[in-house]
Amino acid sequence: MASRAVTRCLFTVSSRNYSSKTDKNVAFLGLGNMGGFMAANLVKKGFNVRGYDPSKEAQTAAAKDGITSAASIAAAVDGADVVVSILPSNKVVLDAYLGKDGVVAHAPKGSLLIDSSTVDPNVPKEIFPVATKSGVGFLDAPVSGGVMGAQNATLAFMVGGEAKDFDRSLPMLKAMGAKQFHCGAIGAGQVAKLSNNMLMGITGMATAECMNMGIKMGLNPKVLLDVLNNSSARSWSTEVYCPVPDLVPTAPSSRNYDGGFKNELMVKDLELASSMALGIRSPIPLGAVATQLYRIVQSRGYGQKDFSYIYQLLKEEANKK
Repeated sequence: MASRAVTRCLFTVSSRNYSSKTDKNVAFLGLGNMGGFMAANLVKKGFNVRGYDPSKEAQTAAAKDGITSAASIAAAVDGADVVVSILPSNKVVLDAYLGKDGVVAHAPKGSLLIDSSTVDPNVPKEIFPVATKSGVGFLDAPVSGGVMGAQNATLAFMVGGEAKDFDRSLPMLKAMGAKQFHCGAIGAGQVAKLSNNMLMGITGMATAECMNMGIKMGLNPKVLLDVLNNSSARSWSTEVYCPVPDLVPTAPSSRNYDGGFKNELMVKDLELASSMALGIRSPIPLGAVATQLYRIVQSRGYGQKDFSYIYQLLKEEANKK
């Protein structure tokens, strides 16, 4: 009995490895700040990547990293073993996957579709049964780590979908990121991502607020940050993403708040999280406050800046008094 069990286990592992080796042709949809780097990392790991983006500039930049350009979604997914996408909104994702010229209509049977967009959990739940009926696998696999994580292949993937599809996706996800979490059934990846981003928005807001207060009271900004990073207030927002310029060289705040996670995307994600919370009547008082503050940043014309620009908003308000 023991030898049979071992044989069965080895066969399962062997078949998974063989499957991953055959998935070499990847279609990549969305070659912007995140997608361009993610697609480039797939190329570096030996995948053949054909990409599509409505922006010709994005496609031209991606071509320099070895990504073959496609003229449409249908052309990109033709013959693909795996399709990966990272797109900006619910509507764009639904149109890209379920439209007449979309992914599901043109992806080869047996292919695997991986959507890394951040959307309402109901979006992957709408796509999944259509994809299944068409003979293709589908995962929602949003990411955390921002542009730096995409560039350095250190992203964390939060995945919802069937276990066999998650196993099959691992070679691609590992080429683009450092951590992969199977969160549960379809849509679970989005729930995890929205929970993460709401907390990221709240802690980012709180860090900006407290740094601004301490600096206004006369503390040296570097000393204050050192205190926070060696005390109970330490967080990703203080260690990696400090909102005060010139304290953490790699943080967007030290690059004029450019090249990070845009404030307008933070607003989008907080609104998605708020809608999700409303649907289950889960109280989110801090999330609600954070949503409003980032909306104010956007209304003042700074939607394209990194979300840590909220520090400048609080600083300006303090200086008015």
